[in-house]
Amino acid sequence: MEELQKKRFLWGVFLAWLPWIPTLIGLRYAFRGISEQKATGLGALAGGLAEMFVVWGIGTMIISQVAAIIWLCRAFSGEHWMRNVISALSICLSGLMLVVVVFFLWFAFFLARR
Repeated sequence: MEELQKKRFLWGVFLAWLPWIPTLIGLRYAFRGISEQKATGLGALAGGLAEMFVVWGIGTMIISQVAAIIWLCRAFSGEHWMRNVISALSICLSGLMLVVVVFFLWFAFFLARR
């Protein structure tokens, strides 16, 4: 049983942290584009976020974050306090990533209606 919890923990942490790599790359491109073009407003930032989500895929991100939360919740153990701390932090990051995705979808829908 301990080996199964360890495997769930490792997969959960991997899935929780992996989407942050393209997110940070996309944000870097967005802010670089803003500074190069002297653009202002949320519309300028949306271009960089759109590029980032195209690279990663919105569906893949949602599925991976939900799977990470499920695996990390199942990996909690009373004997391993450090695993619990990392699991809780990773669950929070997964939740934050889901909020970013929902905000992006709402923002894209809002702009498409204009």
